[in-house]
Amino acid sequence: MDGHDAVVLAGGSARRLGGADKPGVRVGGRALLDRVLAACSGAATTVVVAEPRPTARPVEWAREDPPGAGPLAALDAGLGHTTAAYVVVLSADLPFLDGGTVERLLTALQEAGTEGVLLTDSGGRDQPLVAAYRSAALRRELAALRAEHGELTGLPLRRLTGALELTRITDPVASFDCDTWDDIAAARARIREHGHVLDEWITAVKDELGIDLDVDTGTLLDLARDAAHGVARPAAPLTTFLVGYAAAQAKGGPEAVAEAARKATALALRWAAEADDGTAPPPTAPSGSGTETGTGTGTGTDSGPGAGTADPEARPDAG
Repeated sequence: MDGHDAVVLAGGSARRLGGADKPGVRVGGRALLDRVLAACSGAATTVVVAEPRPTARPVEWAREDPPGAGPLAALDAGLGHTTAAYVVVLSADLPFLDGGTVERLLTALQEAGTEGVLLTDSGGRDQPLVAAYRSAALRRELAALRAEHGELTGLPLRRLTGALELTRITDPVASFDCDTWDDIAAARARIREHGHVLDEWITAVKDELGIDLDVDTGTLLDLARDAAHGVARPAAPLTTFLVGYAAAQAKGGPEAVAEAARKATALALRWAAEADDGTAPPPTAPSGSGTETGTGTGTGTDSGPGAGTADPEARPDAG
């Protein structure tokens, strides 16, 4: 795929949220805006049209003139900071958008040869702010609208998209946006479902720690299981931490994590095997006895209680 830029519209008044700071509302521990920025991290330039704020990823900032002039004016302001032939245009309230969806939009745009590819929701409605466009087509139609109306303030997005040749992809999950508190509650509940919670949590932790690394979580979970069962339950988190630390010390990527996990797993299995092989070392004579134990005679200095016997359960190294 040729290079692309991204424009994220994060202004708006969020009237149905009571005027709350919608881009900053957290779902799965991450601000909605940060979730969208993670999804479009492959862009050469990412422009957020809003008042500047702290974000998990570096971006450029733009603002429509006047502020609050509407989505077309905001898109025009953001587009002015881009140079790539393709641009991903997104709203800042898409909790389930991911990099795979962005890539799918861009691939479809290139293959279809149309002027834009957008998602439709479960009701078949166009979502023009979950889309990829040819930048030249956007600039052409924005210029035409400005020439016709004198300005872009207050014009709806459909005035733009209605003039473009578009391809549509139905994706009710990725196109789900959060307009109300009920939407926020539904998004928060969904990411805690069994099939989603682990991936959501790992992504949130990586985002929080500034880690951009894809690892095989299945390998780490297998390691944690082997450490917990073969050594002791607290060994699981400690071992996975040490594996990550070892990979970081080696300045490696996913391969370094996998190699460290392989070594630690092998060690945990060897540790467990020692406890299961049924063997025990020979008993040791008491200090200073001067005689050998384990003869069964019960004579000499070994005639005390339990002389000549060895109780494996009594030894601190007994498995």
